[in-house]
Amino acid sequence: MKLAPILLFVAMGTGGANAQELNLYTSREPGLIEPLLQAFTQSTGTKVNTVFLKDGLAERVASEGESSPADLLMAVDAGNLADLVDRGLTQPVESEVLTAAVPENLRDPGNHWFALSMRARVVYAASDLDLDAITYEDLADPEWKGRLCIRSGQHPYNTALFSAFMTHHGAARTEEWLTGLKANLARQAGGGDRDGAKDIGGGICDIAVANSYYVGLMRSGKGGDEQRAWGDAIKVILPTFENGGTHVNISGAAVAKHAPNRDEAVQLLEFLVSDEAQKIYAEANYEYPVKPGAAVDPIIASFGELRVDPVPLTEIVKNRKAASELVDRVGFDN
Repeated sequence: MKLAPILLFVAMGTGGANAQELNLYTSREPGLIEPLLQAFTQSTGTKVNTVFLKDGLAERVASEGESSPADLLMAVDAGNLADLVDRGLTQPVESEVLTAAVPENLRDPGNHWFALSMRARVVYAASDLDLDAITYEDLADPEWKGRLCIRSGQHPYNTALFSAFMTHHGAARTEEWLTGLKANLARQAGGGDRDGAKDIGGGICDIAVANSYYVGLMRSGKGGDEQRAWGDAIKVILPTFENGGTHVNISGAAVAKHAPNRDEAVQLLEFLVSDEAQKIYAEANYEYPVKPGAAVDPIIASFGELRVDPVPLTEIVKNRKAASELVDRVGFDN
């Protein structure tokens, strides 16, 4: 099993001898980014050699050291991008194109990584429920006792949300809030985000916490007729923090510290925040474009205007470990 990535590199080479190639290491599913890479190659003539690493992206690059052929590192979740920076595996990029397109709270303060797309942590609600607005804080209200569905508290989607809550309110209030969320569960925390919609349709819960893009995947029919029915059974509410906005997580990328094709890597980064690429992000996976003013898929646009929480993702990431410990302390997944 360990030979496959090595064979990939034999085919790729180091990339340094050919200025019209670059090597992308990514933890994003190949099918999701292939349309973007094809558009980039068609636009620039630069070939992108892709290595998909479901896990262990940072470990792989670190083990290769200065001889790593990696030019661009792409990952989902701000915490994974921050980890690359903390381990000294990236380099800063000074680009007016990137800083103009990517809001300050959605990029590294030292310009080591940049968000490329967003998914919002939203509330699914039964379509006939008399509910049009809600805050994240409201989810712990006893009004929702026995009516809430959510996946594992230790899943990265939720630890990111819980970390954001801690950034807004501190540890003590976050523990109280998590205790309230647990008391409101209709079933044990678990499953996936789409299970929240399924269970709402099945009458198990009235609301669920889940990611926005799954609704596009369900309602579009890409998941089949059964999932389309799940998507049609819910409406989507964009919750906010008190005195804040809607929590988002991201996909993003950073130029590798020892990139042999640095210029081409920066060129790809800049392409990924172009109008053309941001449109592909919106259409291919129902994500929110990161570039202000870029078009949103109609299914996602139907949720209403997204007002992104202004707290920098780098501040939220700092609370990941503490939030995870609180999940265990309150027995959230038990």
